[in-house]
Amino acid sequence: MPRYSTGGAPGGHSYSQKPTMNGDCKTENGVLKNGCVRNGVCPEDRCLGNGVLYKRPFNEVFEETPMLVAVLTYMGYGILTLFGYLRDFLRACKIEKCHHATEREEQKDFVPLYQDFENFYTRNLYMRIRDNWNRPVCSVPGERVDVLERFSDDYNWTFKFTGRIIKGVINMGSYNYLGFARNSGFFNDASANVLRQYGGGVCSTRQEMGNLDIHEELECLVARFLGVEAAMIYGMGFATNSMNIPALAGKGCLILSDELNHASLVLGARLSGATIRIFKHNNMQSLEKLLRDAIVHGQPRTHRPWKKIIILVEGIYSMEGSIVRLPEVISLKKKYKAYLYLDEAHSIGALGPNGRGVVDYFGLDSRDVDIMMGTFTKSFGGAGGYIGGSKILIDYLRKHSHSTAYATSMSPPVAEQIITTMKCIMGEDGTTLGRERVEQLAENTRYFRRRLTEMGFIIYGNSDSPVVPLMLYMPAKIGAFGREMLKRNIGVVVVGFPATPIIESRARFCVSAAHTKEMLDQALSKISEVGDLLQLKYSRHHFVPLLDRPFDETTYEETED
Repeated sequence: MPRYSTGGAPGGHSYSQKPTMNGDCKTENGVLKNGCVRNGVCPEDRCLGNGVLYKRPFNEVFEETPMLVAVLTYMGYGILTLFGYLRDFLRACKIEKCHHATEREEQKDFVPLYQDFENFYTRNLYMRIRDNWNRPVCSVPGERVDVLERFSDDYNWTFKFTGRIIKGVINMGSYNYLGFARNSGFFNDASANVLRQYGGGVCSTRQEMGNLDIHEELECLVARFLGVEAAMIYGMGFATNSMNIPALAGKGCLILSDELNHASLVLGARLSGATIRIFKHNNMQSLEKLLRDAIVHGQPRTHRPWKKIIILVEGIYSMEGSIVRLPEVISLKKKYKAYLYLDEAHSIGALGPNGRGVVDYFGLDSRDVDIMMGTFTKSFGGAGGYIGGSKILIDYLRKHSHSTAYATSMSPPVAEQIITTMKCIMGEDGTTLGRERVEQLAENTRYFRRRLTEMGFIIYGNSDSPVVPLMLYMPAKIGAFGREMLKRNIGVVVVGFPATPIIESRARFCVSAAHTKEMLDQALSKISEVGDLLQLKYSRHHFVPLLDRPFDETTYEETED
């Protein structure tokens, strides 16, 4: 699917490389000037206050899939599917042995717990490349890791260990954005001291006997870090979304969710019982149409006004590497009096001059975001999540959130890990280490993305996003890329259907501040080598917008001279 997005244009539009001027508004080199939007128009509802909508260049690239590659990808899945049916026939005839889970013979007359066809993809496609996932790591998951070597003698149904350890694998897959995942230094010592004082676990909920002073300290620190009135922490990042959204929305409420939102947001929205409507990824025209329709038509059948409308978006989308168009989202939510729920799982710590996430990145006021959610599992090297906002909101969640009432409190050593790393980022530890790491991550990200583009790979996402998807497309190349990179001592994450669209399989790199230039150069050299081996350098530097978006009214095109 062809995609391109750059500048400050809404709805995924791009601008031509040639400078154009429309009255007082102009675009130059793909950067929106003077707060202008499509065709140089700057309506009041797309500006924040008296300023411009974007205070910095906003560049995102989604290069179109070459037609030949798309055709071959569909053919590859078609052939695999045909052979899958053939192998299922052989298994049914007892000619080929099948190792997948089946109902016990004595239960054959019972209603099955699951439909056998649902495992068709797992049996016949995923099993062929299963060795690329769940590799056991036996070291700190930092910039380098040690991996246990394993093999399979039954076509990846089961694995056995060789006893050998693959040492010093460059880790290009973990969300260790600021390099705080380590087992030495001040952070490790502080957590060890807390472990001796409080123990490893709390064995109770916050509402009972599990509310520690260290939890209160962390919540105050998070609130200061985010610039909000109050914050609340949780022991699990996934549950922060899935268990809190139902406390904020219910029957008679409307949730507008980006089509690429994380599974935790999707689950939370479904559990809430609210009506859910999906808008195109980062497409402000699509979002505004849904908002307008919601205001005009109200609830189905009764046409009563919605009790509340909540917009769900992420800071960085972990599979696309794109950054939310937050200034435009805030403008729309103010115009239509909606609430905004921002998931900063990947952006907190990794974006902004102060490492305070996508709000800091755009230079916005955190008070314009009603519910600020994030996790400690990535940039902070810990575990769990948080929600920040007004004191009224947090007091309400303390009483009504299932995560508060039923989930065990955060482990004290983990809380201390987060406190020390957050203070380091804020500069409250008396050093400049935190700011240096934030700056180093930004530098590494730009360097890594630029080099991959120069090599001829198709990469997705924003130029400032440390999540870097490299497109593989064909199913056979998913497994081949992961194996070849591990042979060269580079650990990568490969992703395919159903986690991505069937035609958009990819390798996902996560850049870290802990990566030195030598590490990145070594990784880039091996990526280029494998790219030549597997013929992955598809880029033609031809960018077009998402033509399948029904809300796009104007098409722009960029070609190289």
